[in-house]
Amino acid sequence: MSTPTLCIVVPCYNEEETLRVSAAALRHVLQQLLDEKKIADDSYVCFVNDGSKDNTWNIIKELQEETSSYRGISLSRNFGHQGALLSGLFTAKADIYVSIDADLQDDEQKIIDMVHLYHEGCDIVYGCRDNRDTDTWFKRTSAEAFYKIRSYMGCHTIPNHADYRLMSARSVQALKSFPEVNLYLRGIIPMLGFPSGYVYYKRKSRQLGESKYPLRKMVALAWNGVINFSDAPLLLMIWVGVLGMLASISIMAWCIYQWVSGQTLPGWTSTVLIVSAFGSMQFLFTGIIGLYIGKVFRETKHRPLFIVDQDCTMR
Repeated sequence: MSTPTLCIVVPCYNEEETLRVSAAALRHVLQQLLDEKKIADDSYVCFVNDGSKDNTWNIIKELQEETSSYRGISLSRNFGHQGALLSGLFTAKADIYVSIDADLQDDEQKIIDMVHLYHEGCDIVYGCRDNRDTDTWFKRTSAEAFYKIRSYMGCHTIPNHADYRLMSARSVQALKSFPEVNLYLRGIIPMLGFPSGYVYYKRKSRQLGESKYPLRKMVALAWNGVINFSDAPLLLMIWVGVLGMLASISIMAWCIYQWVSGQTLPGWTSTVLIVSAFGSMQFLFTGIIGLYIGKVFRETKHRPLFIVDQDCTMR
């Protein structure tokens, strides 16, 4: 096996505060791998500017002028984390790719272990957290519940893994064969089926800047993962509908019994209760169906996942 070229893909959105610190840390990792002769001399860090509104792109251009170890891509607007990540994987040229967030809360030193596993035959190496001690109680418990729910729904994901991973060139090429617009990489990449490995690390607290993934975005990502990879919500609607029908039959039987026995009932309360309960379920289920239809609608338009404004990856 020839010495591979490594590209570290770093999506960036308003990261002016942490970018230079992260760049220095990642360059140090590259140098360690170069000293071990595990990667080629033309390996580099590729920063992807995801429509930042601060000085992020100017800093990336300054870094590029300092050394060829830094290169950059600037998107025409903000396409979101998944779109920025894909633009780096699909635009940059390399033999192996590692994706990591710009805040470096994921342990960048584990990239060395990932590359070692690649040389041992792994096409994909997942970075997984060995604990969630740095998370709040809510985030920790909600994450654990999410993984359990996904497992019950039959969708295979890697527990405690986000988007910190290594991918070989052939696995990235296989990823390109997925024409989906509503991509959920954490669910798609395990479907590729190539030899895989795992590295475990302790997530660091963020030192500079602020998180670009608030609760709203995390919930949206989790929901996207559910409806993109499982029809369980639709099956749940069927079962709840069956239970609702049985409950309605039971109530009807009880009402008939009361009428036959000569007892009077003030039917207004029970009528309103039934109409309200089943009306709310209908609205809920119609909304779930609408989400699936909306996903299908977006897929039929085949809009691009990203648009590159400036590509500075070639030297």
